[in-house]
Amino acid sequence: MKKRSFVLGAAIAALGALALSATAGAATTRKADDSLLGGGSSFVSPLVSQWINDYGTKAGVNITYGPIGSGAGIAAVTARTVDFGASDAPLTADQATACNGCVQIPWALSATSIAYNIPGVKNNLKITGDLVAKIYLGTITKWNDAAITALNPGVTLPDLDITPVYRSDGSGTSYNFTDYLSKVSTDFASAIGKTTQPPFKVGVGARGSAGVSGIVAKTSGSLTYVDVAFALKNKLFFFAVKNQAGKYTLPGIKQIVAAASTVTSVPADNALSIVDPPKTNVDAYPIGTFTWIITPKSSKKAVTLKKFILYAISPFGQKLGLPLVFAPLPKVVAVAASKTVAQITQG
Repeated sequence: MKKRSFVLGAAIAALGALALSATAGAATTRKADDSLLGGGSSFVSPLVSQWINDYGTKAGVNITYGPIGSGAGIAAVTARTVDFGASDAPLTADQATACNGCVQIPWALSATSIAYNIPGVKNNLKITGDLVAKIYLGTITKWNDAAITALNPGVTLPDLDITPVYRSDGSGTSYNFTDYLSKVSTDFASAIGKTTQPPFKVGVGARGSAGVSGIVAKTSGSLTYVDVAFALKNKLFFFAVKNQAGKYTLPGIKQIVAAASTVTSVPADNALSIVDPPKTNVDAYPIGTFTWIITPKSSKKAVTLKKFILYAISPFGQKLGLPLVFAPLPKVVAVAASKTVAQITQG
């Protein structure tokens, strides 16, 4: 616990330093209300960067975002050291209470890929959630395991040790991944469960999406769970994952949209899960996730915050996510998000 607290504190301190550096040059030309500081999810950071480059320039707002991980982002907005946090996991009851008057607003939609580095094999091998669970539980340890080879006829898989790579920081991607594995594997649900910091007993840990992607890129025999944008950016191979309909699907826009189509209503707290959708969604990729911006209901920068969030969830803001494999929010989710934005008041 002390180690996690130290890492979290270091992440928040680094974000503070980033803010000082980014705003120093703009302080004399812009009012404080024309700047925003945020931090959290590394999953959504490629899209936030696009929003910042476009909206920040057009609106004359200096927006700084640090991809410090969902857990650190939640801690930072709870401590009010940032104007907004971002997380790929909805707030727990304890986190919501600690945040003391925060709202979580879905603002992006994408998927977690299962990336791998196996020498001499093709991209988009087939895998099931149950087999991924067994790998992270340590019961499948070789790439030429009979269960994996049976799914991939005609592919010669090597007698190579599997090195699972996982997020060592508090991560919404870990939440999405363990949420999925807990639904498809009772053994995984009992041993690990659904959490932002899974207690894996096998494998290698790394911070952030960039960290796990970097390890897999250079480690023969490794695999990890990482948002598809980072997998594509790092030219990583990733699996086609079997869904409930028995179809092996990839984390593409069509497949993410199919998974999100299961959402017909949104709860008051905007907490949503779309993992392992029903077999009626034939094309659905089974490890999709929303990601949330978290802000205080009462903020000194309410006007600036609300304009930025409304831009992000607008059709134009959502369109910028398509090249990064972020699908547009379903209409029912976008409507719920805009209603929640209206709850933010000047404080």
